[in-house]
Amino acid sequence: QVQLVESGGGSVQAGGSLRLSCEASRFTYSMGWFRQAPGKEREGVAGIDSDGGTIYTDSVKGRFTISQDNAKNILYLQMNSLKPEDTAMYYCAATSRDWGSPFLLTGHLYKYWGQGTQVTVSP
Repeated sequence: QVQLVESGGGSVQAGGSLRLSCEASRFTYSMGWFRQAPGKEREGVAGIDSDGGTIYTDSVKGRFTISQDNAKNILYLQMNSLKPEDTAMYYCAATSRDWGSPFLLTGHLYKYWGQGTQVTVSP
């Protein structure tokens, strides 16, 4: 089993920044961040594979950065230039297999999920 605990969410104005953290009981092969806004489907935001390869959904490219501290088992999502449309519950997730980065925005490939942290961006 893998336990994932997110933190770092909050309320910011448009243009602001937040850094989300996900403390994992252990890292698995690949990790990712997902988000879900009210009334919308869950969306893959960013993923990082075992080789450090990354992938981002188009709407966050150039604004968000996924990274991980292997020594501390912490996954990060640095979010800059936030927009109101980034408002959502953000979830950390981990796979149980070694998927390469091109696949890491696909939610059903992930086995372990955190409880989420809320991000609210006001205009």
